[in-house]
Amino acid sequence: MKFASTRDKNHIVSFQDALFQGLSPDGGLYYPIETPDLKSSFSLFDQNSSFQDIASSLIVSLLGDEIPESDSQILAKRAFPFSPELKKLNDKINILELYHGPSSAFKDFGASFLATSMEYFLNDRDQKAVILTATSGDTGSAVAKAFYDKKNIDVVILYPSGRVSPLQEKQMTTLGKNIHALEVDGSFDDCQRMVKDSFTDKELSGINLSSANSINLGRLIPQSFYYVWAVSRLKNASEVPVFCVPSGNFGNLTAGLYAKSWGLETGKFIAATNRNDVVPSYLASAIYTPRASVQTYSNAMDVGAPSNFERMQTLYNNDVSLMKKDIIGCMVSDEDTLATMKYMDEEYGYAVCPHTAVGIKAAMDRTSKESNITVLSTAHPGKFMEVYEKAVGKKPQLPASLLAVKDLDKVSRLISNSSKELKKTLLSLFS
Repeated sequence: MKFASTRDKNHIVSFQDALFQGLSPDGGLYYPIETPDLKSSFSLFDQNSSFQDIASSLIVSLLGDEIPESDSQILAKRAFPFSPELKKLNDKINILELYHGPSSAFKDFGASFLATSMEYFLNDRDQKAVILTATSGDTGSAVAKAFYDKKNIDVVILYPSGRVSPLQEKQMTTLGKNIHALEVDGSFDDCQRMVKDSFTDKELSGINLSSANSINLGRLIPQSFYYVWAVSRLKNASEVPVFCVPSGNFGNLTAGLYAKSWGLETGKFIAATNRNDVVPSYLASAIYTPRASVQTYSNAMDVGAPSNFERMQTLYNNDVSLMKKDIIGCMVSDEDTLATMKYMDEEYGYAVCPHTAVGIKAAMDRTSKESNITVLSTAHPGKFMEVYEKAVGKKPQLPASLLAVKDLDKVSRLISNSSKELKKTLLSLFS
């Protein structure tokens, strides 16, 4: 499979090149230029197919010209020692739990495959890589865990000061070694802009920069795997599954859309956002208006200019009417987010994070029209202890991964939201 830039379809690269470049030199995002028909492969998967087996098969189907079948099995085992879990909430709604990895968030799937793939290819390259990534919360902790102590790879994480949960911050700032945390005096959108500016800055060309954000295909492609895994468990239902996706930077949703384009049997996708609802607004008005992000209780989705919208536009040829055939937009308020968290505890005895609550509320609002909705549960509620306690009135139980960092001291460097200051910092670290 080959990939092109969203801003120049004639700029075509291999998966390995897309992996290490992260962002195209023209500022575009790489996307698959081929649309393989994988229906026959998907039909072979069932309840007995493990996540590793499905991942290995899809690596060969999508990337087999660069990763042979024998190596795909090794990569899948290394990248995915964890698996999704599917829980039935009621007759109309299922929960796809994606937080059973090392950082307790769905982004472990993409980050772990990215780190494993980079290490795999770097074995054949005589060079080092610097991963530069922006986070609104979960990406940073997943990337830090995935890349920690990897050979020939350093990681620089930018996160907005005061806008990530305390436990998310601890996960990013307590590892040390090859993990460098930069606390930015600004928003996530500032962090994302600074990362993009760095990739197109010629003065940084001497540093082999790549990204671990969902702008990197190495993170996006494996996120399609758990949609395939979920459908293998759901395909005997009377109606095709509809996925409800809590959305911020829209990488998670885009991965599902790619899987659908490759032949995965799904219904529509519900794009569930908080008040940062630029994509639902676009679907309603056909006018895309990125704006400054607004702080909400579902902080990892506080994105006012989602990067992956470019990929979505490319997939649908900039045609909003085509996009609306596959995607339903839904905005959920902070008040409804907290109320849903409380309702889930009282009605089902089931703890959810604020982002998952956004998805559940959006799904509940669609049950009069859909009867087989699967909500993607994006993070363990323990990562958002303060919000959970505010909503439910008690603390959630913490998994071992969070207990391990809870009382450690953070180590980070505070910088302004200036791309020039980031450049200065990178040059001081790596030149």
